[in-house]
Amino acid sequence: MTSSGLNTLVQPLGEMPPEIIVFGRTEAMRAVRDRLTKLAGANVPVLIQGESGTGKDIIARMIHAASPWRTGPWVKVNCPAIPGTLLESELFGYEKGAFTGAYGVKPGRVEMAHRGTLFLDEISELDLPLQSKLLQLLQDGQFCRIGAQEDKKVEVRVVCATNRKLEQEIENGTFRSDLFYRINVVNLYLPPLRERAADIPILVRHFVSRHARRMGKSIEIIPPDAMEALVNWKWPGNIRELENFLERAVILTRGPELYVPLAELEALEEEDEDEDVPVNPTLQAAEREHILRALREAKGVIGGAGGAAERLGLKRTTLNSKIKKLGIERGEYM
Repeated sequence: MTSSGLNTLVQPLGEMPPEIIVFGRTEAMRAVRDRLTKLAGANVPVLIQGESGTGKDIIARMIHAASPWRTGPWVKVNCPAIPGTLLESELFGYEKGAFTGAYGVKPGRVEMAHRGTLFLDEISELDLPLQSKLLQLLQDGQFCRIGAQEDKKVEVRVVCATNRKLEQEIENGTFRSDLFYRINVVNLYLPPLRERAADIPILVRHFVSRHARRMGKSIEIIPPDAMEALVNWKWPGNIRELENFLERAVILTRGPELYVPLAELEALEEEDEDEDVPVNPTLQAAEREHILRALREAKGVIGGAGGAAERLGLKRTTLNSKIKKLGIERGEYM
């Protein structure tokens, strides 16, 4: 990728097609888009797999928006967020008197999703008895509230997501193979950000534009060295980590040029050094140029109001340490 392609004006969101923001231009994400297009009218279960932060929730919502029941309810259940003892009643509801504290009838999320989509995030967190009840729902469209004597019929599209390999969970005896085959009618794999680095500039422009508008800031330029560092970083937290990082960058930016706190990424690189992983030379070069720019803008002043340390969001002692470590000489910025 050339430097001219990296030094890009931040485009307003309205000028960037939503499809480009979600899918980018890489082959792996085009395959996801094509499969989504093909299953749009098919009311079948879908399993979305991928690491945390890859956008499984967004894809699940797109599946709902393209389904025949798009005007129906969208009901999401974050399985790990609900204690196992409560998850069954949350999903399937209960009758009055079913247990202590059940003073009335409560419909569950399954019932609430009638003629809509039920999204089960991190499906691997369901215990085996709940997996059995979910299997019944998928097989014949029926479920039973806790304490009820009769099954209820429901029409619902089930979309599941997981960051685990369910095949391994099956081998471990923690996930039912018959349930896996029922939810895996259509499988969508979302690649991690490190496997789709060509899409990072698109995401960077989108997140910077969105957060700048929210904060009432006008950011027009992304420095090429900063963009190159962002493209080359491995982003273990994927898109979620990238957005959080860029939100902090927008907060720290005071002018039309985005300030990217590369020191945060370098700190993570230094943690890797303890594991004998070599430091990314591109990242070091980008940080060096970033510090030099701040020093020049501050006319060589390191501390105090308007100094380079303040511009970089660093303590004066930290900046002095970095200047020494990166071999920056006074003559380079004065």
